[in-house]
Amino acid sequence: MSIQAKAAVADGKGGFTVETIEVNPPARDEVLVAIKASGLCHTDWDSLNWGGNFVLGHEGAGIVEAVGEGVTHVAVGDRVILNWAIPCKCCYQCQNGHQNICEKYSPVTGKVPTDGMAHADATRWQGAPLGRSFNIGTLSSHTVVRKEAVVPITVEIPFTSACIIGCGVMTGYGSVVNAAQLSPGSSAVVLGTGGVGLNVIQGARISGASKIIAVDVNQQRLDMAVQFGATHTVLADRNDTGLLQAAEKVKALCGGRGADYSFECTGIPALGAAPLAMIRNAGMAVQVSGIEETIEIDMNLFEWDKIYLNPLYGKAKPEFDFPKLMELYAQGQLKLDELITRTYAVEDLQQAIDDMLAGRNAKGVIVFD
Repeated sequence: MSIQAKAAVADGKGGFTVETIEVNPPARDEVLVAIKASGLCHTDWDSLNWGGNFVLGHEGAGIVEAVGEGVTHVAVGDRVILNWAIPCKCCYQCQNGHQNICEKYSPVTGKVPTDGMAHADATRWQGAPLGRSFNIGTLSSHTVVRKEAVVPITVEIPFTSACIIGCGVMTGYGSVVNAAQLSPGSSAVVLGTGGVGLNVIQGARISGASKIIAVDVNQQRLDMAVQFGATHTVLADRNDTGLLQAAEKVKALCGGRGADYSFECTGIPALGAAPLAMIRNAGMAVQVSGIEETIEIDMNLFEWDKIYLNPLYGKAKPEFDFPKLMELYAQGQLKLDELITRTYAVEDLQQAIDDMLAGRNAKGVIVFD
């Protein structure tokens, strides 16, 4: 029997409407989840320009309401987090430890991921099948997803804090721990201290970085960065092309040679090369925010022996990484509750987007009763 769900649906024209949609029971290898909280990030804003109608949202946590045949790792009533980079666990990349760039199910590695979707009629609107952002569509009171998209919640944690593990926390923390493999005692600079940047800072702190330098144009965000582990801050000038002036301040803080690691979390294409300017020779720059536009890079910035990484989703292996993140939260090492600046009803999604774009929130979350 189908469920009438409330959902934010992209209108195909750069906007959205809140609609009542139809969510059908799960088929084999699928799970029906009642979403309780869905985090909001810039990707949700960007997705409004993807064209067509689909359910928005890709950071979600909720309660299992039904399971299809073949689902054994969760049961009705379980509290779960959703994972947007769904692994098949069988393709070349999954078999070689790269579940985040699955060749079969990933919605961002070049293949149209029809195999990663729940069955075609899982979600319907106005008499026709309705797709879901990243095949999960968490800005809906209910969704049907493949079993690989669901990870059980293993600790006591509010849904509002759990949901953000599914993207922003995993991306930031994983870029430090899984991708860069930051060494204890190292120095790190973080460019941009929004939701992802704050979790890069947390990953660096938990990894034992001795110096964590936060760079931003917003003093309020820098103050927040200190709360999450930054040891130094640099207030950048919006007219500082490529953050080269800020780079000189970073170098001064690092004995004149630059940091061991740098992480770009601004999402601004013009700053794609900026992390290279912040690191010493043989240092590592990590492009965290997912810039996909064409940019120009002065190859002098690579001198000498510098490494530039562009990892997806913090190289996540959700079934292993999510429990680790939850345990760090339970131990008090990973701050998640403190990241949630404000919660909103789905009817107030536009206000949540406006607040996000204005930089008012570390993280805004949509909650469903």
